[in-house]
Parts: sequence; structure tokens; C-alpha cells
Amino acid sequence: MSKKNFITLVLSTVGGILFAIGMCMCLLPEWNVFNQGVAIAAVGAVVLLAMLITRRRMEGKPAVTLNGKAIGTVALGVVGALVLGVGMCMVMVWSMLVPGILVGVVGILLLLCLIPICKGLK
Repeated sequence: MSKKNFITLVLSTVGGILFAIGMCMCLLPEWNVFNQGVAIAAVGAVVLLAMLITRRRMEGKPAVTLNGKAIGTVALGVVGALVLGVGMCMVMVWSMLVPGILVGVVGILLLLCLIPICKGLK
């Protein structure tokens, strides 16, 4: 395993776990730790951003490239994740099983559209 892959593995695992635990702390009212959850999720997001910047520098690329394709790709990912999340909320919180499943499938399809955009078709 190369050094950049190992560092990416460690930072993404730590950042993802911190972000996920922070979100659980925020979204579960039984825990009564909303403010602490926001702080932990923010630390997780910072670790994930540091992983991205570190990985790009180790590859000899600029940290972030802003162009139309990058902004559109990020926007599609955000919209797809939000639609998938709304579908899950419809099923689990609002007890709307069939509409929630349909909205969740639309979110999954939006996220699947990222594969040809990022990797391209051959």
C-alpha cells in the first residue's frame, strides 16, 4: 500500500466516523447532546477536508480546482444525498412507506449519475 493511500484510508475513516457520530448525536433527541454533536460533526468534516487537501498535494495536484464541471458534480451529489435522505425520512419518521421508497430510489439514481460524470463512459 502506498503512503498516500494509507494516509487517505486513515484520515477518511477517522473523519467519517467522527462525522457520523456527530450526526447521530444531533439527530437523536434522546441523547440530549445536540451542541456537542454539532462540534464533533464539524471536527469530522474538517478531518475529511484535510484528507482531501493532503491527498491532492501528495499526488502533485492543486488542492481544489473550481470549474463548471466540479461545481455541477458537487451540486448533483448534494441534491442526490438530500433526496435520498428525504426518502429515508418519509419511510422511517413520517410513515409514508411507498412514496418514501420512490423518493429514495430517485435519490439513488441521482447519485448513480455521478459515476459516469466522474469516471466517464468508455
